[in-house]
Amino acid sequence: MPNGKYDNHEKLQTVETTLGLLNAVEAEGSHSQRNLASGLGVALGLTNALIKRCIKKGLLKVREAPARRYAYYLTPKGFKEKSRLTAEYLTVSLDFFRHARSEYAEAIEYCARRDWTSVVLYGAGELAEIAVLAAGERGVALKAVVDKGRNEDGFHGIPVVQNIEDLLGDGVDAVIVTSTSAPQEAFNLLKSILPVDRIITPSLLHVSRGNGGTK
Repeated sequence: MPNGKYDNHEKLQTVETTLGLLNAVEAEGSHSQRNLASGLGVALGLTNALIKRCIKKGLLKVREAPARRYAYYLTPKGFKEKSRLTAEYLTVSLDFFRHARSEYAEAIEYCARRDWTSVVLYGAGELAEIAVLAAGERGVALKAVVDKGRNEDGFHGIPVVQNIEDLLGDGVDAVIVTSTSAPQEAFNLLKSILPVDRIITPSLLHVSRGNGGTK
């Protein structure tokens, strides 16, 4: 698979987190930073840095409230920025979806041309959803989704397992990396178990494959 030129996934995450913060403040201004971090699904330190950045930019105002909480307020500039970020998020996310769909369709086609019928996804999430969609369009049946942090037994009708080793006894033709949180770590783990040419890493993940080339 050729190298991609797309590098907007990190930008999409940044826009989504900032927009989430502004939306949370608008809905309910009084928060602890810990509660905000939990609601946004990010680390407390990142939330603290993001709040400070928004205050410095004049998007938020803050005053101390009881019980070690803080009352945050959107400024007029903050309301304007929230509207701008909403539009940007929709544009960037649609662009990301289109690019990811193209790359995962290419990955599925790569497997189909080699008659690989036991194909596994590594990582449940938005990229796995796109890969499932691409596989359905090509008529390729996916064997399983591997995700250590997922408790559910299924993902869009596909079995979920905790460890790739659980599948090796039945044979695995290829693994397509769909992890967004740690794609490089996923590849490093997989190459200790499977031949490198059976591990597919779409270029949007920016995985360094060493001497194994890029797929």
